[in-house]
Amino acid sequence: MRMSIPVPTPSAQTGLRALQAMLRERHPLAAMQVFHDELGDIFRPQLPGFRPVVMAGPEAARFVLLDARHKLRWRNEADPVTRLLRRGVLVVDGEEHDRLRRAMEPALKRRALDGYVESMGRRTDQVTAGWRDGAVVDMLDEMRKVALLVLLDTLYQVDFTPELDRLWDAILAIIGYISPGLWMMWPGMPRPGYQRAMRQMDDYLYRIIGERRALMGKNQDEARDLLGLLISAGLDDDLIRDQLLTMLIAGHDTGTALMSWTLYLLGAHPQAMDRTRDEVDATLGGEPPAGKELSQLEYLGWVLKETLRLYPPIHLGARLAAVDLEYNGYHIPAGERVIYSIYLTQRHKDYWPDAHRFQPERHAPGVRQTPYAWLGFGGGPRNCIGAGLGLMEAKVVLSRVLQGFDLTLVERQVHPHMGATLEPRPGVRMRVERRLRPPGSQHLFEGIRR
Repeated sequence: MRMSIPVPTPSAQTGLRALQAMLRERHPLAAMQVFHDELGDIFRPQLPGFRPVVMAGPEAARFVLLDARHKLRWRNEADPVTRLLRRGVLVVDGEEHDRLRRAMEPALKRRALDGYVESMGRRTDQVTAGWRDGAVVDMLDEMRKVALLVLLDTLYQVDFTPELDRLWDAILAIIGYISPGLWMMWPGMPRPGYQRAMRQMDDYLYRIIGERRALMGKNQDEARDLLGLLISAGLDDDLIRDQLLTMLIAGHDTGTALMSWTLYLLGAHPQAMDRTRDEVDATLGGEPPAGKELSQLEYLGWVLKETLRLYPPIHLGARLAAVDLEYNGYHIPAGERVIYSIYLTQRHKDYWPDAHRFQPERHAPGVRQTPYAWLGFGGGPRNCIGAGLGLMEAKVVLSRVLQGFDLTLVERQVHPHMGATLEPRPGVRMRVERRLRPPGSQHLFEGIRR
């Protein structure tokens, strides 16, 4: 009988170096990087009440996402994200997940996405219209506003403007509730403010479900947006609420992180900023972004993929072993929490030369990448359902911002914060200065809905 190898655990010296790195760089992922550098592609951190098996590298990602996917469960009843999303598509397994995904996919396919471009540009203009020339704004907050307005407009056909200020704190409280923290060691610890925030969000979601049901009446076959499709699929209000909240939180927060990190990296690399802006000007002139031109924004696409490599909004995937597992001689008992680190995989020195450097050309056509070394939207059959929407939104929003403004990064001391997504802290503060638009250009759809 072959003997299983124990999963490596950090020595006291390694733990001390990891702690020093975390304090120096101000984020826990720095400690994970030390563990990975010293222990290899599989290790087990030693924290009170939290000792998951952590895996990194393309081989580990393929194992979790493809080879052993039927032996690993997404749903973990102890996680706050499960209590929040209930039966949302992200936290269910098997046929239940597949059925929900099939119902949602038509609203997220390419033919549907092309119809969202106008809304994405219009909502960008709505937010940037409030930027005072020469002012310093926090792009983390501003991109969150855009992402919320876009998501509600495109997928739910709802104008979120009247609710933006009222529900802003509730949304942030919910994001805080599912962010990593002390609950990982003490799952029962109280979370102040969460219950009130959740009541506010539920009231809003059940209201828009009821309003849409009344509006659709018997014409349910005509539904094309996500909310309409879920109603047409025969889901009850509770199950629809779970999918709407899933997309609202996961969809807008990932978009917020991607767009704000991209602006940070462009601000920190002026040559890349100039090249991106020049491409936008040459491709779009002063005209609003349109579907056919988005594919021509090639360099911006490389920038987005490199941003996703360095700062993936979803920086890890968490599973539970449903049965005993063997991976490269290591034994993983049933019931263990298994984490594959997207962050470590995408900064793995064996697959990414000069791995911590921002280099968009890594993603140019013809540049070879190892399969499963880039996991910006996960991989395998359960890859991110909103991948196409996220990339399109980022291209439209960022190109529209660059058409209208010159941007200067004011604060360079930014570090990754492990919230519900990996977001820049303390924010992305940039000075915005309005550009002179080319002749014949105009503000996108002057009648912005307020």
